[in-house]
Amino acid sequence: MTKRLFLLFILVLAGTASRAQKQMIPNPITGGYFADPTIVKDKGHFFIYATIDPWGDKELAVLETTDFIKFKQHHINWPTKQACTSPTALNEMVWAPSVVKGKDNKFYMYVAVGGEVWGGVSNTPLGPWKNLKSDNTPMVKSTDYPNVHNIDPDCFIDTDGSVYLYWGSGYKWINGHCMAVKLKDDMVSFDGAPKDITTPHFFEGAHMVKRNQTYYLMFSEGKAIDATYQVGYAKGASPLGPFQEDEHRVILNTSADSTVIGPGHHTTFVEKGQRYILYHRIFPQKESFVLRQLCLDSLNFDADGNIKKVSTKGVRKFN
Repeated sequence: MTKRLFLLFILVLAGTASRAQKQMIPNPITGGYFADPTIVKDKGHFFIYATIDPWGDKELAVLETTDFIKFKQHHINWPTKQACTSPTALNEMVWAPSVVKGKDNKFYMYVAVGGEVWGGVSNTPLGPWKNLKSDNTPMVKSTDYPNVHNIDPDCFIDTDGSVYLYWGSGYKWINGHCMAVKLKDDMVSFDGAPKDITTPHFFEGAHMVKRNQTYYLMFSEGKAIDATYQVGYAKGASPLGPFQEDEHRVILNTSADSTVIGPGHHTTFVEKGQRYILYHRIFPQKESFVLRQLCLDSLNFDADGNIKKVSTKGVRKFN
């Protein structure tokens, strides 16, 4: 090969690598420190709602994007610490939202403020939002269920249109509990009494996925402040369980080379036939608080219906 041809070959390889790199969405997907994400899509735009680190703020972060490369951050009117404080509230900030688009095309948010679960509704992803309850009270008070830290809500709409709410965590990194209840058509009233559907390794961050006729109760386990935090799941035949863990339980954890530390508290969504997992990981630093970053990877299943281990290499651009 002549020197000229060799140089041309190198340039072609470099160009190919550059194009491939430009087609990837890198992790973390954005600057800043955020955790506990949820996501909805509306009119070609994705809206990510997340906890603001460290340990929450008086409001949520809302990030808008069309390509997961460029983001615009918004402020919304609700929830806020001021608007969502009841006589039973704990000294905790605004945490861990779950946002879904309802059958009526309105947007519904379930969020933890002060260790209580609040519900909100809006006609658009950016609001204005208002409390689902006319008396401006939480859906779940901090005192409602013994030993349950009433945070980390997740709303799931089944294929038949029925709606379920999941929530719960533990205290001092022990006694994690997962509560579940069917919601009535108003998206706020309980249709029956909540059930404790906790599995052996559940700690917090419930997220429900349905594939074919199997329900996957996904969750975070370990300590959110260190490398033990990870994502697991259990299977069930109904949205209210019972759920069974097996040897495939852990699908996302701290990597051997520590490039990914303490991944967890995730959501999932489907885009162009592919399911994705949106989660946070810990940003290593020496302070006494934890900072976290948002990451995006593909979520896949094997032939037996088990969730495969997540590859944390990032994903290709959607468009």
